Amino acid sequence: MNSISPQDHGFDTARLNRIKPWMQRYVDERKYPGSSVLIKRHGDEVLFNATGQRNIKDNLAFERDTVARIYSMTKPVTSVALMMLLEQGLFPLETPVSEFIPGFAKARCLIPGASHIDQTEPCAVPTLRQLLTHTSGLTYSFNTGLVPQLMAEHKRDFGPGKGTLAEMADQIATMPLAFVPGSRWEYSVGIDIIGRVVEIVSGRPLDQFFADEIFAPLGMTETAFNVPKGTGDRFASLYTPLAEDGLTLDISGVTSGTLRLTDSYEKSPYHLTSMRSGGGGLVGTIDDYMAFVEMLRQRGACDAGRLLSPRIVDFMMCNHLPGDIASMGAKSFAEQPMEGMGFGIGGSVVLDPARVGVPGSVGDFSWGGMASTGFWVDRALDISVVFFTQLAPSSSYPSRAELKALIHGAIVEG
Repeated sequence: MNSISPQDHGFDTARLNRIKPWMQRYVDERKYPGSSVLIKRHGDEVLFNATGQRNIKDNLAFERDTVARIYSMTKPVTSVALMMLLEQGLFPLETPVSEFIPGFAKARCLIPGASHIDQTEPCAVPTLRQLLTHTSGLTYSFNTGLVPQLMAEHKRDFGPGKGTLAEMADQIATMPLAFVPGSRWEYSVGIDIIGRVVEIVSGRPLDQFFADEIFAPLGMTETAFNVPKGTGDRFASLYTPLAEDGLTLDISGVTSGTLRLTDSYEKSPYHLTSMRSGGGGLVGTIDDYMAFVEMLRQRGACDAGRLLSPRIVDFMMCNHLPGDIASMGAKSFAEQPMEGMGFGIGGSVVLDPARVGVPGSVGDFSWGGMASTGFWVDRALDISVVFFTQLAPSSSYPSRAELKALIHGAIVEG
C-alpha cells in the first residue's frame, strides 16, 4: 500500500483534513454510528480516516477492517461480471432476458394510467442492457405504484433469507412490468436478474463466479454474500434514525439524536444466507472495495493482470440513456441525483456537474448503497473514493454531496 504526503498529489493537506471533523460531527450529532473514508490519487493513498463506532452497545470502534453491508454497491460488481462474459462474445447486450430466464418470455406491462394490477398489455421482453440501466420496467418494493405494492405484499425482493437467487428471479418473471421497457428509468431489481444471468451463462453460482473471477485477482479476501469466517465482531451493526424499518425511503420520521439498532452484527441474516443478491447482497471491508474501484480507475487492470479490457470499461462508463435520468420521467428513488446525471453499466455518470449541483468532473462514475455507503471514480483527476458507514436509509442525510465538495475543496493542483 502506497501512502504519500497529500500535497505530493495536488492536495492542500489542511483543506483535506477538514474531512475529519466533518465525519466526527456526524457521529457527535448521532446521525451516523461511525464511518470511514479512503481516498486515493494516481493509485496512492492520500487519506484514510475512521471515527465513531461499528457497534454502539459494545463500544466497538469503526475501524479500517470493519466489515460492512454495501447493499447496492454490489450492483457494479455484478455488472462487471456480466461484462466479463460479454467480452468473451457469449451474447450481445440487446439480448432479451427470456433467452436465459424463460419466465420472462410472455412479458406484460401496466397500461398507461392503470388503477389496478390486472390492467396490463403485452410488451417487449426487457433486454440485458435495460436490466443493467434500470430501464427494463422492473422496480423495487420500496418505490411507489401498483407493481411495487404487489412486490411488497408477496415479499418479492432479494434480501437475505428470502430463498435463492434462482427462485426469486423466477418469481419476479411472473409479475407485470411497471412500464414499457426502455420508456422510463426506475431503480429496480434488474441487476439482481443480471446476477442470475451470470449464473446461467457461466454455469457457476454467483458467489463462486465472484470469488474466482473478481475477488481472487483483486485480493478481496473479506468480501462475500455471507459474513466471512474469522471476522468475528468486526462485522458492523446497522442503524436507522427512523421509528420504522430502516430499509424504506420515507424519511419523514427522521428524529435528531436517535440511532435505533435495526440489524445486530450478532444476529444478522448475513451470517448465513442462501440468497446471492447481485443487486445488494455483499458485505466487505473498505480496502477490499477500493481494490474494485481502483480496477475501474485503471480501466480493468489490477496487480494480478486484467479483469476487463480498457475499451469495455470505457463503454461501461458511457451514458447509456438518451439524456439524463431526470429526462426519462424517473419517479423512483436513486442513490445519486437525477438532474445532469446519466447512467452507465452499473453506475451513474456525471453529464453536467452544474446541473447535478455537486462539484465534480464530467464522466465521474459512482454509486451508493442503502446503508449510506458510496464510491466514485474521477478519471479526469485520477481519484478514487470509498465511504463506509451503516445508517439506513441512505436518503437520510446529504453526506455524499458534502464529502465530494470537501474533496474538491482540497484539490489545488491537477
